[in-house]
Amino acid sequence: MTSTSSQSPIRIIPPALPNRTIKSILTSTEPGTSVKVQGWIRSARQQKHVTFLEVNDGSSLKGVQAILSGGQGKGLVAGTSVELEGTLVKSLGKEQALELQVSDMRVIGPCDGETYPLQKKRHSFEFLREISHLRSRAKTASAILRLRSASAWGFQKFFESQEFIQVHTPLLTTHDCEGGGEVFKIAPRISARAQQQALEEHQNQSNPTSSSTTTSGDKAANAIIAAPAPSDFFGSPVYLTVSGQLHLEIVASAISRVYTMGPVFRAEPSMTPRHLSEFWMLEAEIAFLDKLDHLLDFSEACLRETTRYLLENCADDIEFLNTWIDKSLKSRLTQLVEQPFARMTYTEAIEVLQRSGERFEFEPKWGQGLQSEHEKWLAGSHCKGPVFVTDYPAGLKPFYMRKNDEPAKAITSSGVEDRTTVGCVDLLVPGIGELMGGSLREERPEVLKKQLDEFGLDQEEYQWYMDLRKFGTVPHGGWGIGFERYILMVTGMDNVRDVIPFPRYNHHCKF
Repeated sequence: MTSTSSQSPIRIIPPALPNRTIKSILTSTEPGTSVKVQGWIRSARQQKHVTFLEVNDGSSLKGVQAILSGGQGKGLVAGTSVELEGTLVKSLGKEQALELQVSDMRVIGPCDGETYPLQKKRHSFEFLREISHLRSRAKTASAILRLRSASAWGFQKFFESQEFIQVHTPLLTTHDCEGGGEVFKIAPRISARAQQQALEEHQNQSNPTSSSTTTSGDKAANAIIAAPAPSDFFGSPVYLTVSGQLHLEIVASAISRVYTMGPVFRAEPSMTPRHLSEFWMLEAEIAFLDKLDHLLDFSEACLRETTRYLLENCADDIEFLNTWIDKSLKSRLTQLVEQPFARMTYTEAIEVLQRSGERFEFEPKWGQGLQSEHEKWLAGSHCKGPVFVTDYPAGLKPFYMRKNDEPAKAITSSGVEDRTTVGCVDLLVPGIGELMGGSLREERPEVLKKQLDEFGLDQEEYQWYMDLRKFGTVPHGGWGIGFERYILMVTGMDNVRDVIPFPRYNHHCKF
């Protein structure tokens, strides 16, 4: 009896565009081949009879060195977009294996070399933020963009390997999720034309036989009255989402393994290098999950495999950032991939902090949240690597986290202390602090109902959430990872505004 494989053969998708990228040309073309290169000049070095160009199209860190003779390169400056045709040959230089001997050159878009702000020198990140419409041409910025893309793909590959379904959760929502109240409220902006159309439709419906000779002054006044109030468009207040978690819980009640990745919005006035008003969140929700350790195992595997993917597929960009941004980057990423993450409870973390002898600005105390200085010390100085901190006090966390079953009282020097905790976790990493937050969700309807009351939340507004516990409830849990914080970790950058293409923060929203 013969057996056949159930797996389909891997199909290679042929190129769908006529031109090839510089990365493709340099990695899969034999010397002596005629090629066409399109890109932007990064640098131009002109000698008496020859011009050396570095041309890059963003597909890889290193562009191609192009050699033009016979005066072809006269007047070319950085920033110019060009199309070059010629022969790929072995290079005599140490910086590249192949170079392009140009036979034909065409300027696609000239560049004013006197005012072009990106020259062949190092620019500060503050300066690059000021010219954010051009900074993606800088080597560091383009390396970060490639790592962002590869990170998203790495996460997706991991979720696919674990049989997860991607869900597109909404950006507009009626709930806060975290309960912090730092949300952007949506208000429609109605154009004058749309207001006029709405007014005319209303007049025709209410009085079909009336004359259509209303004066322009009357129309303008009535149009203002007809314009809907901010909450009338949807019939209730609506906000930009701060998290897709509650929506994922809906889908996870039918499709047991789901994830989403998309922008979220926080109306925090904070100006720290760790905060943005718009950023990207990767969130996962898992049904039939009844142990917090299983959630930690899954989280660790996700980060480990995604980071391994970057090390294997983005070596040039990581090497560049390791040289110019953070000389410990490669060793830290290798450690993350090869060594298990540390684990401790919140109570253990507080005890470690109190015994540390460190002089913290905020005294570590049970029942108080861990400050950024505490998180960085635990991950950086104490554990010297990623650490999961679990089982925080219930009073510090949102209503949906599952309360633990252990005794909730402790005798302290100040008397009896309520030490009710919830099955939750924060992942702390060196230099950044919190990278991921997650929990088991409260699946017991009677406990959840009490939680809604204690948090002062409207039972009717959350009836749909209670229904998920009424109709076939299951233990479940999940987490969210701030995507930009992950990018900080894998690039060695210090400021979150430098790892997102278009940063939005307090008093800043360009384009």
